[in-house]
Amino acid sequence: MIEVKRGDELGEPYRRGITDVLVRGFAEDFASFSGDARQLVDTFAHMVLLDRFYIAVVDGEPAAIASLTEAAQECFAPRWAEFRQHLGPVHGTTSYLIVRSQFLGAYDGARDGLAEIGFVTTAPRFQGRGVATALMRHLLALPEYREYVLRDIKDTNAPALGLYRKLGFGESARRPVRFTKRAGFSAYVSMSLVQG
Repeated sequence: MIEVKRGDELGEPYRRGITDVLVRGFAEDFASFSGDARQLVDTFAHMVLLDRFYIAVVDGEPAAIASLTEAAQECFAPRWAEFRQHLGPVHGTTSYLIVRSQFLGAYDGARDGLAEIGFVTTAPRFQGRGVATALMRHLLALPEYREYVLRDIKDTNAPALGLYRKLGFGESARRPVRFTKRAGFSAYVSMSLVQG
């Protein structure tokens, strides 16, 4: 059975498990920080704002996660000292600055009432079991929102794009990336949904 809870409802005992799903789901994107998943969990665990993440739990274990923010809300609060402690003084500082520049700050269209869903990922051992679908359906049923946006999905991420289309999202923007060959994809896709 899949149960969806907000991270702060699950509490601190789940923090590392939630962070582990994040790290493994975005391992390719975080590879410049470290190739060691455990080191990344140690580095990132402090910065996850539990009240901004929803977690699909299967058999008591975090199986999929997604952040949900609106207006100027953030889903991460990175601390410089934590990055330096786990990644070293130079690499930790550089990684901290990258996280701040890439993962913080509202986008131009952010506003009250518009929910931005981000960092949607499923733990590898739970993929293909409908966990992300259940999580997304839960988010789309929250009574306080009727407009949603998903930003910066790689155009090569066919499973995610297919899921979002199945749920009613349509493409709202496409941003080409530089150095396509090195990046491994050619554009970031953003999608939106207005219900009822």
